[in-house]
Amino acid sequence: MNTSAKLKGIHRITLPTPFPIGPVNVYLVESESLTLVDVGPKTDEAWESLKNQLRDRGYSPSDIEQVVLTHHHIDHVGLLDYLRENGDIRLIGHPRNRPWIRRDEAFYRKWYRYMEELYRSEGVEETLIEPNIQLYQLLQSFNCRTDLDWEVAEGDEIPGMPGWRVKETKGHAQSHISLYREADGLMIGGDHLIAHVSSNALIEPPYPGEDKRAKPLLQYRESLRSCLEMDLARVLAGHGKEITRAHSLIEERLGQQEKRARALRDILSEGDALTCFELCKRLFPTKYLEQLPLAMSETLGHLDLLEEWGAVKKEENGGIRYYRLGD
Repeated sequence: MNTSAKLKGIHRITLPTPFPIGPVNVYLVESESLTLVDVGPKTDEAWESLKNQLRDRGYSPSDIEQVVLTHHHIDHVGLLDYLRENGDIRLIGHPRNRPWIRRDEAFYRKWYRYMEELYRSEGVEETLIEPNIQLYQLLQSFNCRTDLDWEVAEGDEIPGMPGWRVKETKGHAQSHISLYREADGLMIGGDHLIAHVSSNALIEPPYPGEDKRAKPLLQYRESLRSCLEMDLARVLAGHGKEITRAHSLIEERLGQQEKRARALRDILSEGDALTCFELCKRLFPTKYLEQLPLAMSETLGHLDLLEEWGAVKKEENGGIRYYRLGD
């Protein structure tokens, strides 16, 4: 029996996804309201798996009273459309989920345009830009089209789940929250902390009212460090196994980020000013072709970290940014 099954009133449900990350974990919480934390991607396979696993626990989709979203990524939200067709649920999450799960057309147009301009300014080869924008668009078939009923933010108690509070854990997504139960140090952490792989701190466009993008790796490091101050007995992750030594894993992740930043600094120490894309190809010689958005987010995030350290400076030539070692 896996250890998460021993947690009273909390059931891990693992659903298939068509994405490289593999299966996604969602959590059924038996509390004042029967709650599902995240829901999986919008595929018939995931829906059938969810129904079967709910049935094994004595429930059907119509029994779900509310859903809490850890963040807006499609492998965590897509089945909301199916669930809402099968019952009246309350949807709870951070307000920054809204434009993504609403499929706000103006926001999405801005996102595609922003990423296209960002890739171009960071030196990405022109032949790679349009296919990756099209990939963003194609992936929306796994998304939902709905809206929040209840917004939550740092420190809020989750309605229908007494004892559980919101811990904002931005970095992997600007909408990311974790749910924390102080009484026993249990966290339902979404993609904030995953045992077998580091979470990407993904570049997102500026939100309405903002004129600059967030620096997600710096946010992610801040979120990780804030968790070091918490009693974390267990973290139930969005992918893979549960985590029982969270503090040591957090220290490991912070160290890995610093190691990668130093690797970038070593490349730049060779003397030439390089674009983010040129550095990306050096760090990820095959991954950049297979998963450009992830590879570019990683590279740009670590350049943000080097900039915070005062180790790099940026210059622009012909609308393209170059990076070199700082003075």
